[in-house]
Amino acid sequence: MISILTTKMTCKGICVRYKAQKPVGTGRYASGQRRCQICEIFIKWEGLWCPCCGYRLRTKPRNLKYKAKLRARVEADSIEAQAVAENQPEVEVTIKTKTKSKAKTTKAKTTKSKLSAKGKEKTACQFCEKLFVYPDKHEKNCKKNPDIDGSQKNESIAIKA
Repeated sequence: MISILTTKMTCKGICVRYKAQKPVGTGRYASGQRRCQICEIFIKWEGLWCPCCGYRLRTKPRNLKYKAKLRARVEADSIEAQAVAENQPEVEVTIKTKTKSKAKTTKAKTTKSKLSAKGKEKTACQFCEKLFVYPDKHEKNCKKNPDIDGSQKNESIAIKA
């Protein structure tokens, strides 16, 4: 007798733990739910594959009508997010330089332009006015520094053979 071996993906019942309730006011896909065709269930899961049967999860509707609804919902959400971003107040950032007595004032959306990744405050170089965390280190080699001679810039080591 010949038996045909097939590797059929089947539901193991694990997906029941991740079963998602139908959201009120929005669609299932718009709220982040995914559907497994093998388990025939909508689940709340971040991965692309079903935790139960390993089958690829659907993240978008197949029906043309529901595709249009989802597309309209996503566009409305992106327009709303842009409106919220535009209405945020601007923060004034004041940068003080060492040589000038008056302070420069520039407008920025956040104060991150003043701070580096480590959270240290940046100050401007007195010659080129660029922002640096360690301006004294930069000022020694700054191209606009009048104290640096041409000989110091182009120092070379001569090796006798």
